[in-house]
Amino acid sequence: MIVDSLGITLLLGIFAVLVVLRAPITFCLAISAIITGFYLNVPLEAIVKVMADGVTNFSLLAIPFFIIMGEIMNEGGIAQRLVNLANLLVGRLPGGLALVNVMDSMFFGGISGSAVADVSSLGSIVIPMMKKAGYDEEFSVGLTVCSACQGVIIPPSHNMIIYAFAVGTASQLTGGQLVVVSVGKLFLGGYAPGILMGVAMMIIALIIAIKKKYPKGKGYTLKEGVFIFFDGLLALFTALIVVGGVIIGVFTATEAAAFAVLYAFVVAFFVYREAPLTRFIKILYSSLKTLAIVMSLIAAASAYGYLLSRLRVPMLATQFLLSITDNYYILLFLINVMLLALGCIMDMAPLILICTPILFPVLVLKMGMDPTHFGIMLLLNLCIGLCTPPVGSALYVGSAIGKIPIERASKGCIPFYISMLITLMMVTYIPAITMFLPNLLMPGK
Repeated sequence: MIVDSLGITLLLGIFAVLVVLRAPITFCLAISAIITGFYLNVPLEAIVKVMADGVTNFSLLAIPFFIIMGEIMNEGGIAQRLVNLANLLVGRLPGGLALVNVMDSMFFGGISGSAVADVSSLGSIVIPMMKKAGYDEEFSVGLTVCSACQGVIIPPSHNMIIYAFAVGTASQLTGGQLVVVSVGKLFLGGYAPGILMGVAMMIIALIIAIKKKYPKGKGYTLKEGVFIFFDGLLALFTALIVVGGVIIGVFTATEAAAFAVLYAFVVAFFVYREAPLTRFIKILYSSLKTLAIVMSLIAAASAYGYLLSRLRVPMLATQFLLSITDNYYILLFLINVMLLALGCIMDMAPLILICTPILFPVLVLKMGMDPTHFGIMLLLNLCIGLCTPPVGSALYVGSAIGKIPIERASKGCIPFYISMLITLMMVTYIPAITMFLPNLLMPGK
């Protein structure tokens, strides 16, 4: 096999230089692909066609619906109701607001699927509440930022759709049999790891709260409790519609997302009625901006993946990793370390699109790892990057809302980094945590 070292150097080197120069990641991918294509005498029309084909995949149609749904729930008064529901359930414990912070992120993550949306919506409510109650600023912001990352793991999450798309691309690029990962199984596989991460954070928050003597939350009368429960439950049905519909086969992921948008629209504007209907224009505008970023990224990553395949980079990466060790467990550890490092310098969606074609052949096709298990492990690694410096988007938003420097916010995250890493190791080495629900509810799919 002839290895085009210069072509590989161009493709990876130009991308790395542009990343260091802080160019937008879409341009990093597209420019490095186009320049390498010129070197390989690949017509520009072919690269553009690959980019267009990348965004016309039917499975990606679910992404705009998930984005719109998240924006509607973000604007429609859902955040305060989820805070009230979480406060009803755990607020009376020591450090009640800290536990509420984690639990409302678990609820909101299951609706928006976005860590940044979680920090923006819930953080603007909970962080001031925690400060007023006497919690340290670093602790308040750090807990909010880290707990928000559950939104990537607890379904529904558009990042799971991106991973499912990347799996199909990866299996095609390696020239092997087309592998299709079930979105329903990914949704189910994310529940236990996401909840496990939340419970681990709650334990650490409880220990810190007891040590620092943080106050308990307020109690509710029975009448208040019943009202808060059913008021919040109405919002949580959004996630149940998506996940439940896909699991029992009533909807495809795209159909479920479209129906959930309709449900969210009715709940936000005709039941809660906290936002005027004219606000929907802003929601569509904000959704369109997010969608443009995501889809342009997918288009650029498709071209980059095509050049990776043409230069046989996935095959070479497989050979390199297996030359280091053929021990499955050591290999998992090394890949986790690599993904954690990459997550510190790049955002989540591009890493899913770049790393899946490279690592999928190693762990799934060679080592026999279940693609659902691999996907959740990958997402869990990369979600940690959302709250780590220097480019963690959730960390920057939390720092801005809490009005403290990044350094102090990062310091507050340290205890919760530990819980996230423990969760990651458990999910990596105990497949049953991820696979129990998919195997129970969707066997053979």
